[in-house]
Amino acid sequence: MQWKNVRLIFRREMRDQLRDRRTLFMIAVLPILFYPLLGVSFFQIAQFLREHPSRVLILGYEGTGGNLPELIRQDRFAVASGEPSSATSVQLELLPLTRLAFVRRGEWPDDDNLTAEQSKIVNRQIRALMNRYGCEAAVCFPPGFFKELESYPVRFRNHARKASQKPPPAVPRPLLVYDDSSDKKVLAHARVDRALTDWSAQVGQESLAASNLSQWAARPIEFSRFDLAEDADKINVSLWSKILPFVLLIWAVTGAFYPAIDLCAGEKERGTLETLLTSPARRGEIVLGKLFTVMLFSITTAILNLVAMAITGRVVMSQLKDLAAQADVGPPPLAALFYLALILIPIAALFSAVCLALAAFARSTKEGQYYLMPVILVTLPLILLPMAPSAELDLGFSLIPISGIVLLMRSVMEGTISELWPYAFPVLLITFSCCYLAIRWAVDQFRSEDVLFREGEKWDLGSWLIQSVRYRRPLPTVQIAVLCGVLILVLKFFLEATVDLPSTPSGIASLSLATFSWKAILLPMLTILGITLVMTFLFTGEPRKTLALRRPPALSLLAAAILAICLYPTATMLQMLISQTYAIPQQMQAMLEAVEMKLASGPGWVALILIALVPAVCEELAFRGFILTGMRHSASGQPERRWRAIVASSLFFALAHGILQQQISAFFLGLVLGYIAYHAQSVWPAILYHLTHNTTACLAHASGGLKWLENQHYLAAGLLLGGLLLGGALLLYFGRLDRQRSGPLRLDTPAMGSKPV
Repeated sequence: MQWKNVRLIFRREMRDQLRDRRTLFMIAVLPILFYPLLGVSFFQIAQFLREHPSRVLILGYEGTGGNLPELIRQDRFAVASGEPSSATSVQLELLPLTRLAFVRRGEWPDDDNLTAEQSKIVNRQIRALMNRYGCEAAVCFPPGFFKELESYPVRFRNHARKASQKPPPAVPRPLLVYDDSSDKKVLAHARVDRALTDWSAQVGQESLAASNLSQWAARPIEFSRFDLAEDADKINVSLWSKILPFVLLIWAVTGAFYPAIDLCAGEKERGTLETLLTSPARRGEIVLGKLFTVMLFSITTAILNLVAMAITGRVVMSQLKDLAAQADVGPPPLAALFYLALILIPIAALFSAVCLALAAFARSTKEGQYYLMPVILVTLPLILLPMAPSAELDLGFSLIPISGIVLLMRSVMEGTISELWPYAFPVLLITFSCCYLAIRWAVDQFRSEDVLFREGEKWDLGSWLIQSVRYRRPLPTVQIAVLCGVLILVLKFFLEATVDLPSTPSGIASLSLATFSWKAILLPMLTILGITLVMTFLFTGEPRKTLALRRPPALSLLAAAILAICLYPTATMLQMLISQTYAIPQQMQAMLEAVEMKLASGPGWVALILIALVPAVCEELAFRGFILTGMRHSASGQPERRWRAIVASSLFFALAHGILQQQISAFFLGLVLGYIAYHAQSVWPAILYHLTHNTTACLAHASGGLKWLENQHYLAAGLLLGGLLLGGALLLYFGRLDRQRSGPLRLDTPAMGSKPV
């Protein structure tokens, strides 16, 4: 690779982009103007907003006597100081209790204990008065309430003097009627509840004082509070640590997408891409030159948005000092912004490479713009996942692309990076690995002339399905294989939602073994097999080759069985590491134990059929049969594309499992199964490996697992190392099977042309 060519292409692309007014507006002008205009709009709109007073209906208020504090003064709730509350907060509508027909008819019970039927009648009458006077909440004081309240301090004092073991005298309970069906009514409920709670606390304090008891008797423990945060740090760091990474990453995606579309799809339309491809520069050099250009625009867009947001935030907070101080919110910390800009570089490289590959795939700029929403939809969950309150930077989150970098940004802003800095290495390793894979994908796109210069034909789903059925190919295409995988995942999801399977350990235990086996194992497996067989006979002309049911080499079956036994210690260790990294919730662990107990309640051969035989046949025919055969279309005999087909089938295989920990281990298991099936060109070794692996797991669990190796460290290490060495030798044997044949499997030979049905 010649960096001189990369530099020349970079300068060329930068010169072209700086001439494009639309790109400059999106990258430079819009970020500078957007946030100030947003701040101006906020102040303008705030002028039209006013605090809505809550209207509250008060029934039967007669006023307090003696030294008891008042609840209402001047037709307003009295606050702690005894002064009436602001008119903009709560407006009271005071009515006599006789406005209730239930009271006028003398039906109110003497003991103030309303039955359920009486409560419904009273609430219905109060609701009618609330609707008539336009109130959002109501307080109803029962008859004789204030007489009882006035005598309460005396009765409480007498009770205290007697030192009786009986509970203190009670006061009739007022009724608080509310409706939380809207935010306006919820606010009214909160205001009334706060006023009544404060008033009740004041009455209690007065009662204690009248009994010559300390007011602290009700609260004997008082805490001294010290705020360790310095004045410069007294801002809502948690708020900014969630907002800034989100804004930064979203604008990094947007800033990379539009220049990438113009550099690839735009050049296709202008006819200048052919000139660049015929130059002495290699495809990798062309991609790197364009990649650095897109990265620069992505970083610039994100930083400009960050700076504009910081400046606008400081201006807004300076204008709203009282509100900001009350909410403990301040402008974003400037020191953290510098570190965020450094962390932005690998993220910009990742997004730029992905956007560049998608832009190369697009036929035109119009088509390329359609790809922005899928990129956002894939990126958004990974950005929002770390915003959960329980999310923190650990080994598990550090291995998740984008989510780990978001948590790293949060730790920098919250000042916890000094404790969590070891996790920065796996975060950067995963991020740079994704960058490398994305760049390789972009280079492959530029090396494929079928992708760069494909015609802009119109595609219709109905016509494509009709043509696929009418003119069936001997083997499935990549599109048909992907469709099969998606259908399996979608139908399996709806099947789990519709099947009435208990979600508690006790519910699992209450089922019979036959019912549980049908709902939890057989029905999902038969669904996978049914979809595979339907698509096989519907879209392909040679079902036997489609499902890879060829006769394998004789030794491959024995090698697959031995390989499963050799790699079982490694698989067990991998499951232990996954469980430690991503802990299984206690409820899920209890469910898994209930499932194991249910399977153990029957004969051993039934458990082997349900756990080993049925999944091995159904899943392998689907994922290593139909899907892997279809993915071979993209392999073309190239090693890196072979792995692409194996990884794709393993990914579908992993997603078909319901638990995250099972999905991770199933993905690595799928890689081995795909490697075996790909090189053996038959699904039978994969079925036997899957069967042997699950059978070994069942037998090991029935005999107590590998707990006997816990204290035998050298023996465990020897088994693990020996299994890996022998397993590696067997994998080399499978890798040499292709070389022993005349050539790789060809899918579209003239003898296998399309035939109308």
